[in-house]
Amino acid sequence: MSGPVQPPNSGRRPRVGVFKFASCDGCQLTLLDCEDDLLAIAEEIEVAHFLEASSDVGCGPYDLSLVEGSVTTAEDAERIRRIRAESRRLVTIGACATAGGVQALRNYADVTDYLQTVYARPDYIATLATSTPISAHVPVDFELRGCPIDRSQLLEVITAFLAGRKPGVPNHSVCFSCKRRGTVCVTVAHGTPCLGPVTHAGCGAICPAYGRGCYGCFGPSGTTNLPALVPLMRRDGMSDEDVRRFLHTFNVTAFAAVEEALEEEDLP
Repeated sequence: MSGPVQPPNSGRRPRVGVFKFASCDGCQLTLLDCEDDLLAIAEEIEVAHFLEASSDVGCGPYDLSLVEGSVTTAEDAERIRRIRAESRRLVTIGACATAGGVQALRNYADVTDYLQTVYARPDYIATLATSTPISAHVPVDFELRGCPIDRSQLLEVITAFLAGRKPGVPNHSVCFSCKRRGTVCVTVAHGTPCLGPVTHAGCGAICPAYGRGCYGCFGPSGTTNLPALVPLMRRDGMSDEDVRRFLHTFNVTAFAAVEEALEEEDLP
């Protein structure tokens, strides 16, 4: 988002829609898990469309649309264009919506092989060869990262849009969160491979706090230096294939640049 958003039209409660595409529903469940905070927000808005919470569906237009999941079918691509046309502001939530999700592993393989492995009758399945983020199909006003998203960041995004200001979601790395909670660096102290230096903060550095390396659930941070990090992972015993598999998790396409560098042997 390039600047502060404008408040919705006065005289009525803002209309909010929550929409699902290819995903596990975990980010929508994070919204429901906001509990007391959600009840307070619900008094200020009209939840017009949220199938995870209610079968009472209202049509657009919507002042704010929250979109979870990636585009994996031709119908998805058409539906997100329709939602975008009905939405004053559109926010994508979660790794699937912002980066294609774990299902984007298909982008690096033959989707036909997956269909024949998973489904007894693959001829009934109509799917695209790729899983792509929402921003690949329509303009997006804000991307909230995470697998799943963080409830505090989600509440900040919703309240910011309702108040007509830019969301205050930091773009620094998980390393900052480790320092703030006093967590000993797992890479420095134990030689544990960790994506914390290049991963967007939001989880509270949960994995390093329990002695594990960061898996990159929140995708790349604002400033990433993967060419500097990869040699450290090699030093700690990872092969190039190990590095690729480490990056091929919830935000596989978001870390695609390092794979390209590895393929071209640009990394030291």
